[in-house]
Amino acid sequence: MKNRHQAYFQTPIGTARITGDGTSVVSLEVLDEKFIERDVIPDYIIIAINQLNEYFEGERKVFDFPIAPQGTEFQRKVWSELSKIPYGKTISYAEQSKRMGDLKAIRAIATANGKNPLWIVVPCHRVVGSNGSLTGYAGGLWRKKWLLEHEKCEKQQSLF
Repeated sequence: MKNRHQAYFQTPIGTARITGDGTSVVSLEVLDEKFIERDVIPDYIIIAINQLNEYFEGERKVFDFPIAPQGTEFQRKVWSELSKIPYGKTISYAEQSKRMGDLKAIRAIATANGKNPLWIVVPCHRVVGSNGSLTGYAGGLWRKKWLLEHEKCEKQQSLF
């Protein structure tokens, strides 16, 4: 990656680290450590930070900043399928495998989910066990639970 940029910002679930390649965001992860931002942040990463802040404030359900996750062809297909899961919905690993046309590939698909470099934006947190249990999340199950509860809590409109 020739023009690598990184930025850090605080979220309700930890410090987010965004890495970009000069034009697109290539990874987003949430860390327990705190970091102080020291670099000038490029516009494309500022757009990503703004959209993520809107997500955490409950004002955004879909991200449209440029992304370019790095992975194998199979991983990118799995991540593409993850992107089709709507905000506030979950599917099982078995359902994801069925959607991808190969129920026998469930373990490989789950492994690819775990290598998703764009947490939240490519919503691997929306995949749960067949019985609805929270299984596997690189950021920790407490973050997965927080994200799912955050997405479940639709703000009610006032009638008056």
